[in-house]
Amino acid sequence: MLTGQLGEVMKESAQAALSFIRTNASSLKVAENFFTENDIHIHVPAGAIPKDGPSAGVTMLTALVSFFTGRKVRQDLAMTGEITLRGLVLPVGGIKEKVLAAHRAGVKTIILPQLNKKDLDDLPPKVRREITFYFVVDMLEVLKLALENKPARQAVKVL
Repeated sequence: MLTGQLGEVMKESAQAALSFIRTNASSLKVAENFFTENDIHIHVPAGAIPKDGPSAGVTMLTALVSFFTGRKVRQDLAMTGEITLRGLVLPVGGIKEKVLAAHRAGVKTIILPQLNKKDLDDLPPKVRREITFYFVVDMLEVLKLALENKPARQAVKVL
C-alpha cells in the first residue's frame, strides 16, 4: 500500500523497487515468503517537495532492502537515479542542483547513474574535487556501495 504525498512518479518508483526486491529476494537475502506473509505500507508524509520527474527509485529501493535485511545505509553518502523493473539505473535530471545541495550539506560521496557522468562538466571544479562520485549501471552496484556489510539488527522476520 502506498499512501501520503506520493505523486504518480513516486508511486511507480516504489512499485518498481518492491517488484525488483521480490524478484531478487534470494540474492538480496530477503525472506522469499516475506511478500506473501506480510503487508507492506509505504507512507510519505506531507512536506515532500513535488518532483517534475522520477529520481528516487535507487533511494527507495536501498531503504527497503536496508529495512528487510537489517543492513544499515552508509550515512556519508547521497544518491539519485531511477530504476527499471530489472534493476537498471536510469539517468535523471537536475544533477548539478542535487550535487551542489549535497556539497552544501557536507556530503563527500555520491552515487549517480553512469549515464549522468557527463553532467559533472557543469559543476565547479572545487565541488568535483571534494566529492567522490560512483557511477552505477544497476541496483546491485548501488546496494554494494550504499549498504554496510553486517546487519545492524536482525532482519525482518516473517510473522
